[in-house]
Amino acid sequence: MASDFISSVPAGKETLRTDELLLNMGPQHPSTHGVLRVIVITDGEIVKEARPEIGYLHRCFEKHAENVDYVAVSPYVDRLDYLASMNNAMGYAIAVESLAGIEVPRRAEYIRVIVSELQRIASHLMSYGTYGLDMGAFTAFMYGFRDREMILDIFEKLSGARLLYNYMWIGGAYRDITPEIIKQIKDFLVYFKPQVEEYNNLVTYNKIFTERTRDIGVIDLNTCYTYGLTGVMLRGAGLKWDLRKDHPYSIYKEVEFEVPVGTGQMGTLGDCWDRHIVRMKEMIQSIRIIEQLIDGIPEGPYRAKGGKVIKPPAGEAYSRTECPRGELGFYIISDGTGKPFRVRCKSPCFMNISTLDEISRGVMVADLVATIGSLDIVLGEVDR
Repeated sequence: MASDFISSVPAGKETLRTDELLLNMGPQHPSTHGVLRVIVITDGEIVKEARPEIGYLHRCFEKHAENVDYVAVSPYVDRLDYLASMNNAMGYAIAVESLAGIEVPRRAEYIRVIVSELQRIASHLMSYGTYGLDMGAFTAFMYGFRDREMILDIFEKLSGARLLYNYMWIGGAYRDITPEIIKQIKDFLVYFKPQVEEYNNLVTYNKIFTERTRDIGVIDLNTCYTYGLTGVMLRGAGLKWDLRKDHPYSIYKEVEFEVPVGTGQMGTLGDCWDRHIVRMKEMIQSIRIIEQLIDGIPEGPYRAKGGKVIKPPAGEAYSRTECPRGELGFYIISDGTGKPFRVRCKSPCFMNISTLDEISRGVMVADLVATIGSLDIVLGEVDR
């Protein structure tokens, strides 16, 4: 017994011996945001190692893509980051359009960007709500889901679905946007803009939340470069890099918006709080982008001419788009047939989770939960 050990030690020389403990967090755990297993080795309450184990959601996306035609790949793409299906599908469509030389109608470009930015807001609302829940703020979870439902209502009218939409088609969109949906989007923007300030008052600047997230899970620029991090991870570390600005695609070069970055306002630059505030500010910028486009949608077709059979010439194409969780890339090789020879997906979530061990060492177990939540991963995209 410990008391027998201590009593055998000379007075003034008492010591406490500790052993390392191996914990399994997941694969079914509310703080892992999906079927992720984290093997945690602790010394008391201190994390000495946190090794992510992935593969529990592997769906063979890339192999499926080799066995169906180009159009039939789109529903599989939706299921990568299932919280940002619109953004996924837009990136894949751009790659195929580049490969096949398809010119997208201008009306379709407007619709795509508007829908993509709505999806970005919905994704960040999910992140806000679940991260608040991780920190013990149940009200934030309810508020985030309440307002996300309004966006899903819009998507349901556009596509008929609320999660996996198959809306971004190669060459344009599945359905045209109607005056009724445009009015619904405008009403949402008017309602939602002041809500972001309420979210910040409720959670972002809450004393308990800031204490739980500042100086935790710090990712500096060197770590970003080492692991190939993009998106919020990179901007949270202070680098103003956004594909929509630096390498614009679609019609992003025609809109004005700011690129929010972390500043170390509450603690260390690149900590969990910095990543959280970048997402909150990005929602405001998405509103700005939509407001600039919603009244200027041009007339014309919403989809390029042509049938559903697409046979690009032999060659290769690569697209990268700024999704809510970073740069999503699609590399496609065509052999001239109706099926892609190879479709390779570069997942930002995979890059993000790969940093977990390095940025978690030395923190407490409760802080590991805060770190995982700040990475905002979706396991459907990690495992593919």
